[in-house]
Amino acid sequence: MIRTMTKTALLLSTVASTALVAAPALAQDEGVNETRDVITVTARRREETIQDVPMSVTAMSGDMLEDMGAVDITAIAETTPNVTLEVSRGTNSTLSAFIRGVGQQDPVAGFEAGVGIYVDDVYLNRPQAAVLDIYDVERIEVLRGPQGTLYGRNTIGGAVKYVTRRLDPDAPTFNARVNVGSYGQFDQIVSGSMPVTDSFRIGGAVANLQRDGFGDNLFTGEDNANKDLLGYRVSAEWEPTDGLFFRLSYDNIQDDSTARGGHRLTPGALSGAPVLDNVFDTRAGLNVVDQEIEAEGLSLMAEWQLNENWTIRNILSDRSDTSVTPIDFDNLPSGDLDVPAIYENEQFSEEFQLLYTGDRLSGVMGYFYMDANALTVFDVLLENTGALLSLPGLNAQTYGDVDTKTWSVFANFTYDLTDEWSITLGGRYTEDERTSQVLRRTYVGGFSEFFGGAGVPIATTSDFNGTNSWDDFSPTVTLAWQPSDQHNFYATFSQGFKGGGFDPRGQTSAAPDLDGSGTVDADDVFNFMAFNPETVDSFELGWRYQNGRYRHALAIFAMDYTDIQVPGSVGVDTDNDGINDTFTGVTTNAGAATIRGIEYEGNLDLVSGLFNDTDNLSFSWAVGLLDGEYDQFINAFGVDVSNDVVIQNTPDATGSLTAVYSTGLAGGDLRVLNTLSYRGDSSQFEFPFPLLDQSAYTLWNASVVWSSEDDRWEFGVHGRNLTDREYKVSGYDFVNNQTLAPELGLEGTLVAYYGNPRTITATAAFRY
Repeated sequence: MIRTMTKTALLLSTVASTALVAAPALAQDEGVNETRDVITVTARRREETIQDVPMSVTAMSGDMLEDMGAVDITAIAETTPNVTLEVSRGTNSTLSAFIRGVGQQDPVAGFEAGVGIYVDDVYLNRPQAAVLDIYDVERIEVLRGPQGTLYGRNTIGGAVKYVTRRLDPDAPTFNARVNVGSYGQFDQIVSGSMPVTDSFRIGGAVANLQRDGFGDNLFTGEDNANKDLLGYRVSAEWEPTDGLFFRLSYDNIQDDSTARGGHRLTPGALSGAPVLDNVFDTRAGLNVVDQEIEAEGLSLMAEWQLNENWTIRNILSDRSDTSVTPIDFDNLPSGDLDVPAIYENEQFSEEFQLLYTGDRLSGVMGYFYMDANALTVFDVLLENTGALLSLPGLNAQTYGDVDTKTWSVFANFTYDLTDEWSITLGGRYTEDERTSQVLRRTYVGGFSEFFGGAGVPIATTSDFNGTNSWDDFSPTVTLAWQPSDQHNFYATFSQGFKGGGFDPRGQTSAAPDLDGSGTVDADDVFNFMAFNPETVDSFELGWRYQNGRYRHALAIFAMDYTDIQVPGSVGVDTDNDGINDTFTGVTTNAGAATIRGIEYEGNLDLVSGLFNDTDNLSFSWAVGLLDGEYDQFINAFGVDVSNDVVIQNTPDATGSLTAVYSTGLAGGDLRVLNTLSYRGDSSQFEFPFPLLDQSAYTLWNASVVWSSEDDRWEFGVHGRNLTDREYKVSGYDFVNNQTLAPELGLEGTLVAYYGNPRTITATAAFRY
C-alpha cells in the first residue's frame, strides 16, 4: 500500500501542471450514459450517441462535479470554452452569464437574458437566485450558440441546463454527504427516494450549506459574504402504464447569507479612506435591511408515448423568487452611494412538445407560453451630496414593474438523405409583449417607505407606463456528413432573437428632443425609455471525431450580432449646478458586432496498466479562442466610438487541461484529479478601464477521492484556487476614467468584486 500511495503522490506532482475538469462529456439534454468509447445522449429529443449530434455542447455529470469539488453552477465555466458564469456584483445569488460574447450583465427588471438558464427543462426568466448550488444534480449542460427550435424560450447566446436526478423505480435509496473545510465550511446534504407501489415513488433532497465570510466588515464587525443557505427539493413520479409518465416536483431555497461588500480600488475622495489590504474586507455601512433571498418552484412534467413513432410531452411550471439586498456601492460607512434593493419575480410557463421518430425522419414540434412579472424597487441614498446641496438625506428612488407575455411555436426535424448525409431544418416564431411601469421620485430625509425610512418625496422625475410588442421568426439549418463511425462533419446556420423592453431606471425628465421638434413630447419620452430587440446570425462548422482512446469536438463559428442592447447608468445634474444629484439608466441599441471563434474539446485515455492492472491516466482539455469587435457603437452624443470599445466579460482565450489518474486502492478506487483553468484578459464593461478590468490568470484545482468497491462510501479532499489567485469577476464604475473624479456621490465609486480565495474541503459520503 505504501508503494502504491508513493506512486500516486509522484504522479500527482507530475500532472500538477496539467489540469482537470471533469472530462467534458460532450453531451446535452435528457440523458448522458458514458463509457470510455460511447456517450449516449438525447440532444435532439431522441436517443443517439454523441458522435451523431451536430451541436456545440458540453455536459458534466453530477458525480464528476462532486469529484471536482465544484461548489455551484459557476464552476463549469472554468472548463467550458468561451463561457463566463459569475456571481453578479453586490450579491451572492444573482448570475451573470455570457456565451461566445453574448449575455446580460445588469440584473434589473426589463431585460431579457442573453443566456437561458433551465432547471429540469423549466426556463428561469430572471437571473436572481440562479447561482445554483451543486447538490442532487444529475448533470449540467452548456449549449453554445442560439437556441430555441428544440425546446423552451428562444435564447440568443446559448443555454445552461441544470438537471436533477430521477428517482429509482425499483428500490429505496439514501445518500448523505458532509463537507468540512476552510472558512468554517460545514455542509450537510441528504437525499433519498422510495417506491410506494410498482408505479409510484417519492423522493427528496435537503442541503444545509454553511460557511464563514472570506473577509470582514470592518465597520459592522460582521462577516463579509458568508454563506447560510437551506435548500430542498421533493418530487413524486407515477408510471401508470409503460407509455405514460408523470413527475411532480417542488423546490425551495432560503438564503440568509450576509451582504457581499466589494473592494474599493481608490481612496475615498471626500473622506480619504485608504484602500484596504484584504480584497475581501469592506467598510460598507448600509444596514437598513438584511440580505434575504427566497426562491421556489413547482413543476409538472407529463409524457405519453402513443406508439413507437409518436410521443407527447408537456411541462407546466410556476416559479417565484424574492431578493432583498443592501448594496453599498461606495463601501464606506457614510451614505455616499447606498442602494438597498428589492427584486420580486413571478412566472408561469407552459410547454407542449410532440416528438416523432421514424426510419429516416425524426424531430420535435412544440408550443411555449410564459406570463411573467418582474418588480424592482431600490433607493439611491446620496447623503453626502445632499448635505452639500442642503438637501439632507437626498434619495433617488426607482420603482420598475415589468410584465412579459410571450408565446411561440417551434419545430426541428432531421431527415436522413442517405446513410451518410442528413439535413436538419428548424424554425421558431415568437411574439413578445412587454408592459412597463417606471416611477422615479426624489426624496429628502433618508430612505423611502419600502426600506423603513422616513424619507419624504419632493419630486417625481419619472412616471411612465408603456407597452411594446415584437414578433420574430428564427430559422436554423444543419447539413451533416458522417462518412464513418469515427467522423461527423456538420455545417449550421441559426438565428437568435432577444426581445426589447424599457429601462426601469430611466428618468423621463432627462429625455432629450430625439425627433428635433423643438420640444420633448410623449414620443421622445417613449423612445428614450424603450429599446428594441437584438438579433444574431450564427454560422458554425464542426467536426466530431472518435477512435479508440481519443475523441474530440472542434467547432469554428462566426456571428453577426446586430442592434446590441447596451445598458448603462450615468449621473444627472438636475439643477445645472455642476453636481450630479441623481442618475438615470440609459439603454440603447447602440451596437453591432462581429464575433468569430474556435472551440476545441477533447479527451485522451493515455495509459492503462501504468503501475498495475487497475490504473488509468486520462487527459481532457478545452480551448476557446474568440475574436470579437464592434462594427458600430453609438454613444450618448450620437458618435460612433466602435474603435474604443470591446466585447465585455469575454476573454479572447479560455482554456483548461485535465489530468485524471485512477487506481485500485484498499479494496476501492482512488482518483487523483488536477485542473488548470486559464482565462485571458477581459473587460468588465464595453469601455476598457485597466484599474477595474481583469488581466489573464490561471486557477489550479485538485482533488483526491476514494470510493469503496461497492460504491457505498466515498471520501475526498478538494482544493480550489490552490495558488490563492486574486481575480475580479465584477465591479462598479462611477468615476471619470481619466481623472478618477467622482461622477456620482462625493467619495468616488470604483469597486471590484473578487472570485473565491483558496479553499480546502474534506468530504465524506454514504450511498445506499
